[in-house]
Amino acid sequence: MKKRKSRALTALAVLVVLAAIAAAAMKLGLFERKNTVRDEPVPDWVDVQLIDIDGASRRGVKLEEINDIVVHYVGNPGTTAQQNRNYFNNPDSEVSSHFVIGLDGEVIQCVPLDEKSSATSERNRDTISIEVCHPDESGKFNDSTYRSLVRLTAWLCDTYGLSADHVIRHYDTCGKECPLYFVRHEDAWEQFKADVDSAM
Repeated sequence: MKKRKSRALTALAVLVVLAAIAAAAMKLGLFERKNTVRDEPVPDWVDVQLIDIDGASRRGVKLEEINDIVVHYVGNPGTTAQQNRNYFNNPDSEVSSHFVIGLDGEVIQCVPLDEKSSATSERNRDTISIEVCHPDESGKFNDSTYRSLVRLTAWLCDTYGLSADHVIRHYDTCGKECPLYFVRHEDAWEQFKADVDSAM
């Protein structure tokens, strides 16, 4: 009887130690975590206005996995988040993103988080895309827009277990100057990623 108790306690102690080691290894990033693709409920500060499934802008195709968050700029100075969302929903459009952030900091969700958007070419298969409005040709985001971009990106990173190193520019996938200001001002891009990291 004593031997059985002793063995049970030893087995329990080994399990506790193994669990502690596994937890520490995960924290240190020693195990690669594959992100489960799931459609998460968004925070109440996100306005959900999903575009129609049309086979082009929104194809209804599921993401394979989520490896990165991609930041874009809309390229149409002065346009609103609503205007860009409505453009995505136009039958002639072949582009979309998961989110659009407007000039007043409003955030609109256009595509479910477990579906591919049509924003980042071959990386549509494993990324969440964010299009961001800007007031002028420089592509620089205003303060309200920037704060919402940091908040949304940090929430997505937390939700899908990604670090700020998994936040990339459209430019990083294909060399396109998008988002323009963050491509031409590398210091601003690095500061943005630092701000996301702090917000997580």
